[in-house]
Amino acid sequence: MNQQTIQQHRQELHTHLTQQLLPFWTSRTADYENGGFITHFDQHGNDVGTDEKSLISQTRSIYTYSSAHRAGYSGSADLAALARHGVDYLIDRMWDQEHGGFYWMTDRQGNVLNDQKIVYGQSFAIYCLSEYTLATGDPRGLTYATQLFDLLQKHAADTCYGGYFEVFQRDWTLCEPGSAGGDRKTLDAHMHLMEAFTTLYEASRLPLHRRKLLEVIELLVKRIMHPVYGTGVPQFGADWQVAPQIKFDVIWGWDRFADGGVKRAATDNTSYGHNGEFGWLLLHALDVLKLPYDTHRDVFEKALHHAVTYGVDWELGGLFVEGAHSGAVYDREKEFWQQAEILIGFLDAYRLTGDELYWRAYDNVHRFVLDKMVNSETGEWWPLMTRDGQPIWTHMGHSWKINYHTVRSVIQSINRLDRLAALSA
Repeated sequence: MNQQTIQQHRQELHTHLTQQLLPFWTSRTADYENGGFITHFDQHGNDVGTDEKSLISQTRSIYTYSSAHRAGYSGSADLAALARHGVDYLIDRMWDQEHGGFYWMTDRQGNVLNDQKIVYGQSFAIYCLSEYTLATGDPRGLTYATQLFDLLQKHAADTCYGGYFEVFQRDWTLCEPGSAGGDRKTLDAHMHLMEAFTTLYEASRLPLHRRKLLEVIELLVKRIMHPVYGTGVPQFGADWQVAPQIKFDVIWGWDRFADGGVKRAATDNTSYGHNGEFGWLLLHALDVLKLPYDTHRDVFEKALHHAVTYGVDWELGGLFVEGAHSGAVYDREKEFWQQAEILIGFLDAYRLTGDELYWRAYDNVHRFVLDKMVNSETGEWWPLMTRDGQPIWTHMGHSWKINYHTVRSVIQSINRLDRLAALSA
């Protein structure tokens, strides 16, 4: 790695972001008839007409436009106006005026299709609304993010075992156990609560928000990451006993696992992408908290070491999906969001440790993404590919395949490449 290599990678990402990724989304997502964002597109970027607007897709879009505006990428598109457009819909059509919190799903016109309160989605609402206030100064974002945070403390926080229950009815009554999700706690939701509380605290600087962020970090470090391998354990019971990873009735990102609702090796699987995402989000939280990396350096290094040791496809490029905690790879396909998150994670690992292995791993995934995963016709990424880079799924947009992972990855990677360039100058 040298200054020239850093600048080459940075330029490739900057060109991809400003000439492909952002234009793809800014030119087609805003629904000026009904409000909010249209998010379902085929491989050519055409609206497929799906009559739904999910909480995930709306909040992640708001985050994307807010964060890109905050990072200085407005260019020819008014990203602040797009973010405001999304916030208007989120507050006007998805906020439950009676019980508080955001509905899980509406149709295009804003009629409620699913009124459940699911913490995974609520976490993204806190995240995007906090980012929106930081980016634009509009106080509505922080106001609603704070209200939602308070609702989670009231209804979802488990005062017995710690952490948060995750799946509720409209009135915040906990759902039934099993596939309804009422008795499960997950890495996914708690990692995104760390992400959300980090940005909420950055926006508010309230001691309560800081304290709850520290609690979630402690829970992730002590309960959710594997005590031996330092890898993420996907699902737990209410008392934090490891539970088989099952598919909930309301799903996100489980579309291809149809084998009776249970994954292969349901109690021994970890996601390389989640481990990388957890790692860089943890370092970011420590930055916002103004705590030294040594506070949890060992936790970060274990998660990223596992990913670089077992998750990287050194032969064909890119990152595998998942495998055993002890190392055996179970799923050798290539998923868009996992590539996105590991790019940031590997750059942070290289920045923190100076180990050239992480730079080589970053370069490997960088090349796989730009050479194979980017759909050259549209500029967005294929959602799922074979090991050698042939598209399996071809949609560019979906209720959960949206701009958040891809745009964020490129913005955050550019930021880290700039920091590396400054260090090596």
